[in-house]
Amino acid sequence: MRLIALLLLGLLKFSLAQDRDPFQWLSSLHSHGYASLQADNTGGECPEECDCPPTFPIAMYCDNRNMKQMPYIPSRMKYVYLQHNQITSVPDNAFGNATNLVWVLLHENHINSVGKQAFAKLVDLDRLYLNNNNLTEVPSNLPRSLHDLRLNHNKITKLPPNAFEGMENLTILLLHNNGLQDISGLKGLKSLTLLDVSGNQLKKVPNGLPEMLHQLYLESNSIEAVPENFLGQFTNLQYVRISHNELTNKGIPQNTFNNSGLVELDLSFNKLESIPVVSTNLQHLYLQANQIKEFSLGSFCSVVDVMNFSKLQVLRLEGNEISAGDMPSEAALCLRLATDIAV
Repeated sequence: MRLIALLLLGLLKFSLAQDRDPFQWLSSLHSHGYASLQADNTGGECPEECDCPPTFPIAMYCDNRNMKQMPYIPSRMKYVYLQHNQITSVPDNAFGNATNLVWVLLHENHINSVGKQAFAKLVDLDRLYLNNNNLTEVPSNLPRSLHDLRLNHNKITKLPPNAFEGMENLTILLLHNNGLQDISGLKGLKSLTLLDVSGNQLKKVPNGLPEMLHQLYLESNSIEAVPENFLGQFTNLQYVRISHNELTNKGIPQNTFNNSGLVELDLSFNKLESIPVVSTNLQHLYLQANQIKEFSLGSFCSVVDVMNFSKLQVLRLEGNEISAGDMPSEAALCLRLATDIAV
């Protein structure tokens, strides 16, 4: 009876939310000890090495199967889970029979080649995870429908100017931990809100960054300077991380980070000798492990208008050349909202 009740519950959830994450409900079965339901393939045609639960017939689970090549994918599928395998290539005809796919998860494999037409026909594809593979270039003819593209932890060293051409719906692009020395061709990504290019070999902030960015991660590169009016081009940017680079005060134009929209700024593990001026609206500032020699109150607050105090809640300064005793007495008034100050 308990098993029947569980199946009925699954069918109800399927009827109410077909387009939600099919993995979420299936994972709950595992936690309740019903993993054997995965093996019931009566929901329709299904490759022998995969599971196609009848309670969610548009999802195919092939993760963690030691697979070395792409399986056949039935035409009804919308969600395909192929992560954590040993797949080495994605041929042109890999998805030829399943053109209605919405999610394709291929992360944590050994993929080193992708056919030029492999993803061309997936006009409804929303998420494509190819992270943690052995790719040396961005796959060709990526669907313009994509919202979430993950290519991090590969071996990509160059981005062609047209790599993301026409992808105006893309909101998340993860390129961290590759070997990129330069990045271009991103300006046309009109909807991009999160860009992660940390852990590459960048020596400068990329040009032509999308104006709608909300989060920009540049840490663990070799950036020595940021351009004039670096943040002036953005209207929604709130989180900027440039830690673990080679930034000096000479490489930061005056008032670069005095941007009222910023919520979090991470400049830790650089070569700064003084605290750059930041907006009074900033809430989180990370400056640890630099070479800062002085606590400059004017970097946070107006020295004329004492009521124009900083909204900082977190200020990290440990690992510099100052101590708590170097903070002036007026700091208590300026940083009255701070609940976490480490010096």
